[in-house]
Amino acid sequence: MAEPNAFKQNEPLKKSKAARPYWRLLAFLALIWLFTDQAAKLLALKHLADVPPVEIIPGLFNLVLVYNRGAAFGFLNDPAIDWQFWLFLAATILGCGLVVYLMRKTPPSRVLTLGLAGILGGALGNLIDRVRYRAVVDFLDFYYGEWHWPAFNIADIGICVGAGLVFIILWQNERRAGGDSDKRLGEHKPRG
Repeated sequence: MAEPNAFKQNEPLKKSKAARPYWRLLAFLALIWLFTDQAAKLLALKHLADVPPVEIIPGLFNLVLVYNRGAAFGFLNDPAIDWQFWLFLAATILGCGLVVYLMRKTPPSRVLTLGLAGILGGALGNLIDRVRYRAVVDFLDFYYGEWHWPAFNIADIGICVGAGLVFIILWQNERRAGGDSDKRLGEHKPRG
C-alpha cells in the first residue's frame, strides 16, 4: 500500500523534470521573437521616418512607419486619451501570467510551447514600445487597391500565430480528454 502513495508523491517531481526543457524552449523562442521584433522596429524607425510608404510589392505590400497608441488593428488609437497605456500594460501582464499558467497546467508540448513563446515574445516586444514611445511601432502595410489592412509588426505576427497554435493544441487536448472521460465512464456514443 505504501508504494502507490510514494509513486503519487514523486509524480509532480517527474512532471516538473520533464517540463524543464519546455521552459527553456519557451524562454529561448520568446527571446528570438522579442529580438527579431525589436531589431525590425529599429530598422523601421531608422529608414522609414519622414519618408512616404516604400512600395515592396506593387498593389499589395508597403513598408510604412505608424505609431499605434491603441490595440490590434488600431482599436483605441486616439492620441486624445491616455488611459489606454495602463489598460494595455495590465493586459500584457495578464497575458504573461496566462502563458505561465498554461505552461504549468497543460501537458508538455513543443507546439504549445512554440505558440506560447510567440505570444510572450510578441507581448513583451509591444510592451517595450509602449514604455519607450507610449505607442507601438507598426511598419508592415498590406493592401489591395484603396483598402489597407491595419499596419502591424513582427510582435503582432508572433501573438497571432502563437494564439492560433495554442488554440489548436488546447482544442485537441480538450477533444482527447473528452474521449478519455467517456471511456472511463463506460459511455457509448452512437456514431452520427
